[in-house]
Amino acid sequence: MQKIIRSSIVLLFIFILLVFYNSLNRETNYSTDHLIGNKLANVNLKGFNDKKVYTSEDLRENNYTLINFWASWCAPCRVEHPYLMQLSKEKNLKILGVNFKDKKINASKFLNELGNPYYYMAKDTTGKQSVNFGIYGIPESILINNETIVLKKFVGPLNEQNLNDIKEIINSL
Repeated sequence: MQKIIRSSIVLLFIFILLVFYNSLNRETNYSTDHLIGNKLANVNLKGFNDKKVYTSEDLRENNYTLINFWASWCAPCRVEHPYLMQLSKEKNLKILGVNFKDKKINASKFLNELGNPYYYMAKDTTGKQSVNFGIYGIPESILINNETIVLKKFVGPLNEQNLNDIKEIINSL
């Protein structure tokens, strides 16, 4: 009986070591490079005011669409907001704002205070729709063309370099 217990303990120890060893060799960096060049499939976002559902068809109406995932409680979202305001003035670009796990009243206050750069407004109160876009945190933004092909993905708040990159892409028509 003691032999079985010892063997079980040794096997368990070996199993634990193998699990730890395998974990050391895994890539843990968050990367969305695999999304670039692929089409967004089955876009179906509920409108911020519950009046409309945004689909891939709506996004095909624009030369370019920047889909921005944000929330009023997100401090980095405040940092990127001036860049979104600048981008909202671009003729070839429409911005779809997806309000992420937020209260409608707080989101409205945020936009009243800082300005509304969004051509479209959608909401994802549970965070489940955002996962379909490869979103794991906010802010994140996805630049697509009128065929809903992902041209670029921005993880974290937009900055001056991102602003210039987006302008270069959308003005290269």
